[in-house]
Amino acid sequence: MRTLLWLIAVFAAAVALVIFGRASESYALFVYPPYRVEISLLFFAVLFAAALGLLYFFLRTFGHLLALPAYVKAYRERRRLEGAQAAFSAALLALYEGRYARAEKDAAIAFESGTTPGLAALIAARAAHQLRNFSQRDVWLERAAGGGEKMKSAQLVTRAALALEERDYENARAALRQLGDTGRRQIASLRMLLRAERGLGNWEEVLRLAMLLSKRDAIAPGLAEEYRIQAQVELLARAAGDQGQLERRWRMIPAVDQVHPRVATEAARRASTLGAMGFSRQILEQALEVEWSSPLVSSYGDLAMVGERERAREARQRIERAEKWLLKRTGDPQLLATLGQLCQYAELWGKAEACLEASLSFEESRSAHLALARLLERLGRGSDAQHHFRRAAEVTA
Repeated sequence: MRTLLWLIAVFAAAVALVIFGRASESYALFVYPPYRVEISLLFFAVLFAAALGLLYFFLRTFGHLLALPAYVKAYRERRRLEGAQAAFSAALLALYEGRYARAEKDAAIAFESGTTPGLAALIAARAAHQLRNFSQRDVWLERAAGGGEKMKSAQLVTRAALALEERDYENARAALRQLGDTGRRQIASLRMLLRAERGLGNWEEVLRLAMLLSKRDAIAPGLAEEYRIQAQVELLARAAGDQGQLERRWRMIPAVDQVHPRVATEAARRASTLGAMGFSRQILEQALEVEWSSPLVSSYGDLAMVGERERAREARQRIERAEKWLLKRTGDPQLLATLGQLCQYAELWGKAEACLEASLSFEESRSAHLALARLLERLGRGSDAQHHFRRAAEVTA
């Protein structure tokens, strides 16, 4: 449409010029003694326009000739940047495809001539790491660090991620801590720091980070709970050298974690080892009131680490509580087996045998067969004991 309009305009101008030429009797006179030139005004106008056009053409050509070196330089720079960008894209693609040697090669090209050498260096560092060329990886990381403050966070996060892949938790934590306030606000950095602290066994920090990430909905609830429970169990193990220290650690645990089977079992076992049977019993009973768990019930009957003098007294106290539970859970095989074990500690042989047999009638288990076999062997009933020993070997659970 625009071309058509230009053609119409040109033709209209030509027609107007012809009409003006026919209608006009004006002329232009040029005198240069002794010469005298007389031409029509229309012809003069055409010559003048042609002269201006030629002058403009020559001036433009001369300007282009003067600017030619700059044009060539800009063209070469543009081609260089296009090549660097192509190399950068190829390096990124090769990295995701798992072609690490090619990725490092293309990243090196992008680093030498690209506009983002820091990012190219990080790609090369990751590729070299996957090739297990750790010395070259460190060289690329140092080159990335030369990108200034804008590349600092990316370089440190990459260094931490690569260290975590090699289980180098100390260097990973050191890199992440250099991020300062920026790292404390970033979800990805906190996740990596959680892995590093967990690898280093810094369970107080694992507990804090797991709770922080859980509040931000940054990790799956099940995973957050696993980290939290593991941290509580490990902290209880560290506090198991002294009863007072263990009780202080226990009071620091939130109520929701105190009744978790793994935490309660660990705390009760550590308390039993220290001889704090009342404290151990209280922990297990509190947890069982909230959530009935077979491992907790089994731990309730474990008095193997208690001295013989205190064992019978403690067993009788636990038998009393277990019998109350049995009124509500008549057919619970684990509770019956635990009650049978407690009766053995209290030397209530007949009742122990009856409870263990009742447990086996509801569900066969290796532990119940072994407990009954040892009881019968102690009572001098060797053939019956051998039968249960054989059944214990046959039962898979």
